[in-house]
Amino acid sequence: MARIPADIEDAGPVEQAATGAAVANPAPLGLCAFALTTFVLSAANAKLFDGDAIVLGLAYFYGGLAQLCAGMWEFRTGNTFGATAFSSYGAFWLAFAFTVQFHLVPNDTALGFFRLGWTIFTGLMFVATLRLNLALMTLFFLLFLTFLFLTLGAFGLGNGQMIGGYLGIATALVAWYTALAGLLSSMPSAFKLPVGPRS
Repeated sequence: MARIPADIEDAGPVEQAATGAAVANPAPLGLCAFALTTFVLSAANAKLFDGDAIVLGLAYFYGGLAQLCAGMWEFRTGNTFGATAFSSYGAFWLAFAFTVQFHLVPNDTALGFFRLGWTIFTGLMFVATLRLNLALMTLFFLLFLTFLFLTLGAFGLGNGQMIGGYLGIATALVAWYTALAGLLSSMPSAFKLPVGPRS
């Protein structure tokens, strides 16, 4: 998200913050934290294994804390999109873990509205990617569909939970790809991964 917009192939390894100190690109960390946590929960939602409590540790520390930190570091680099996305989804994972651990969901309708709010937010974030690059557009479009189907599932419509799980796995794979593209662009490497610049 930071320096993963259209200029990813030209991104240098560091940026200069206002203080003049070198700042590494926090986007690969945020994307990896998002991808791994999403992958594990989505596999549970897709019914590939039983017991989504396994995701709680990841949700607190990797998807939550590490991604929230990446969002704060994005503020320092001046990337409003990355800061908003990583901070928000980091907070999502913290809220998710807390809610599951302490059994705070009173019913499926309440869960549906929780997910609906994130569906709307993700739709707005997708709109913001339209001038960035195809990798981020694909990521946020798939994430939007993931939340949409999870919302439908919570409201009792069809196999939304399972479909959302498989869409979440696809979302995680795209996030890992985009993270690797960011890593490779910020260090000497034998090759770069294209992200499809749009602007």
